[in-house]
Amino acid sequence: MLRNKEAFKEAFVTKLQSMFGKSISDASVTDKYVALARVMRDNISMDWVQSNDQYTEKEEKQMYYFSMEFLLGKFLDMYLINMGLKETCQEALSELGISLEELEKEEPDPGLGNGGLGRLAACFMESLAALQLPGHGCGIRYKYGLFEQRILDNNQAELPDNWLKDGYVWEFRKPDKAVEVHFGGNIRMEEQDGRLNCIHENYEAVAAVPYDVPIIGYRNNNVNTLRLWNAESINDTFDLASFNRGEYLQAMEYRASVGMISKILYPQDNFYEGRLLRLKQQYFFTSAGLQSIVRRFKKKYEDIRLLPDKVAIHINDTHPAVAVPELMRLLMDQEGLGWDAAWDITRRTISYTNHTIMPEALETWPIDMFKQLLPRIYMIVHEINEQFCKELWKQYPGNWDRIANMAIIADGLIHMARLSVVGSYSVNGVAAIHTDILKNHIMADYNQFYPGKFNNKTNGITHRRWLVKANPKLSALLNETIGETWVYNPMDLKELSKHADDKRVLEQLRRVKQNNKKALAKYIKDQNGVTVDPNSLFDVQIKRIHSYKRQILNLLHIMDLYNRLQENPDLDIVPRTFIFAGKAAPGYYIAKQTIKLACTMAAKINNDKRIKDKLKVLFLENYSVSLGEVVFPGADLSEQISTASKEASGTGNMKFMMNGAVTIGTMDGANVEIRQEVGDENIFIFGLTSDQVFDYYNRGGYNAWDVYNNDLRLKTVMEQLSSDYLGVDRGEFQPLYSYLLHNNDEFFVLKDFSAYAKAQSDVDLAYRDKDAWAKKSLQNIANSGIFSSDRTIMEYAEDIWKIWPVNVLGKRKK
Repeated sequence: MLRNKEAFKEAFVTKLQSMFGKSISDASVTDKYVALARVMRDNISMDWVQSNDQYTEKEEKQMYYFSMEFLLGKFLDMYLINMGLKETCQEALSELGISLEELEKEEPDPGLGNGGLGRLAACFMESLAALQLPGHGCGIRYKYGLFEQRILDNNQAELPDNWLKDGYVWEFRKPDKAVEVHFGGNIRMEEQDGRLNCIHENYEAVAAVPYDVPIIGYRNNNVNTLRLWNAESINDTFDLASFNRGEYLQAMEYRASVGMISKILYPQDNFYEGRLLRLKQQYFFTSAGLQSIVRRFKKKYEDIRLLPDKVAIHINDTHPAVAVPELMRLLMDQEGLGWDAAWDITRRTISYTNHTIMPEALETWPIDMFKQLLPRIYMIVHEINEQFCKELWKQYPGNWDRIANMAIIADGLIHMARLSVVGSYSVNGVAAIHTDILKNHIMADYNQFYPGKFNNKTNGITHRRWLVKANPKLSALLNETIGETWVYNPMDLKELSKHADDKRVLEQLRRVKQNNKKALAKYIKDQNGVTVDPNSLFDVQIKRIHSYKRQILNLLHIMDLYNRLQENPDLDIVPRTFIFAGKAAPGYYIAKQTIKLACTMAAKINNDKRIKDKLKVLFLENYSVSLGEVVFPGADLSEQISTASKEASGTGNMKFMMNGAVTIGTMDGANVEIRQEVGDENIFIFGLTSDQVFDYYNRGGYNAWDVYNNDLRLKTVMEQLSSDYLGVDRGEFQPLYSYLLHNNDEFFVLKDFSAYAKAQSDVDLAYRDKDAWAKKSLQNIANSGIFSSDRTIMEYAEDIWKIWPVNVLGKRKK
């Protein structure tokens, strides 16, 4: 045990010598990082084994969270914080002449996620362990992440995100826990002992090998498991006989096909092979995870019918929706249950979170593709659909339109969101307004058919990473002002509200923010070569680049501000630093053009001496968790400007809020609940409401050209967009111009422009009063506790999963 710094030094030096045969003076920074990580692994492993043993011995119900993404961030610092060893480690290494901060830079950001979906899953994993809840993750061990983003000539370039090139020190390979996953082939039914058995033949077999990552709780002994599956060939040994028979190329083709399954996060799906690979990935990790769970369950319990009492399986969006038919397959084909018994168990075991109402994210699969790749699973889905449609016919006899709109298989497609709803016992949205839209619009028919199945669980973020780790100066101020209980009970942040009129606290809060802004300014200077003023208002929009998130609305407003400054360089405005970051999907042309517009504007505005540095625009490349940990603490204004009704929840809005930024946003996602918590005076709300948006969609009546022709400021910037005004060819941004006007502005960018500009003027006025702004910042921090993922997870645990805390025995960490 690492009881004190002397024990830590001894363990570190011993590990360095045993692993590398080097002294501290001879070891590289990488050697030292790996040695430190191995010391941590040794200590974590003891609690990990003990946690698994006690969960099993106490026969606790356990939850398994299936997600295509886990955007984890770096672990070393979080492990040290959670184990209460940060100061001990820093002191020990310092006395050995080593900088902990330098070692932490050696750790890669795992390329296991893209955006909010994956980061939410990671926050949930941390909160589960912190709350001593027996909950584990199941995903894919991608060799390459989404991509490494570089900005070249103002364009996004995608490079391989080879995050595993030097290995990953926190993972534990478990080849003895491997299972087989089968693709393709054919199915025949054979009668044996009076029952029909399913025989799957001529399939392609893939080995799913688990790599386990420990997820440790905060100052407790609980260690849960994130199990990531790697696709491998069933037999990797060289077969000389098959080579001599001319079958070697066939074997190599098989190995290449297998390797692709876990090679890259989100292969492009704008062509058949890419879509097929994505479906293959989804079934691969879902089948592997369920097989592993059932196998573990049967080691402890003889009766498979007890599964819903001891296991909860949660599917994070529709990517793991094949869990429904796959669990049915396991229960029927391997455990010998009949249809009715298997269906009852499945529907009492699986729960589902919907994350979006965007059509492209409500997954569907062509029947022919699905049937060819997963023949047995298709048979089960087909039967689920048949049974469901019979139920619908009884409820709505003759109402063919309603039945067709609810059927799992319809119009040549398999609808995965529908399958998820039908095959689960709970369906939840992730913000109050999102759940309301699901219940009353997108899935209204299902809500009526399954009364009580739909519920809300507003998203949350782990305050231990996004405040304790990312913002140590603010954390220290909170500890000094309201005590340290908020780390365990984030609702205690409310106590900060009592100090809203304390000038000393407000001054300290301003100082913390200023120091964080200086750190962000240094990062910008180092990475972008641009000098920004920490005294300017840091206006930040960092998130996935997508039309509904409306980065272009922000950019059009910046162009308008720039026009006004060109007309009058002495215009009285608060100097602004606009910061963007986020990735665009490689095949998403409009999103990539949006990035190019931001970078092109930055080049023009940042070099225009006439405007006296009153505006700066930055696009920070390759957004990641680690970059977020620098940006969120330094932000003054949080841009949450999606079209109302489109953002399910958002979690970036919560991270900004918790770090003292004030939100400018629409009544969308969790913005609605943030407004409820902080009050109208501490947020800037503008634009159409979700009801107004739905009214336009359903009844029409919106004409983008009318807005364009009646707003001179807007018309000016739009015309500049389609000209050579920005120093590029006249047609460069014509696609954006056409997208907004000729497509009638599907996300109401033009419609909300005037209201957004007015809200930004209100921000300008408010920021001038430093004391008043500091109070807004304080109230945002004080009311952010409800958006901790601890609260979210407790609601899931109590209302949906029915799992309870387990105090893993052992010496509690101080």
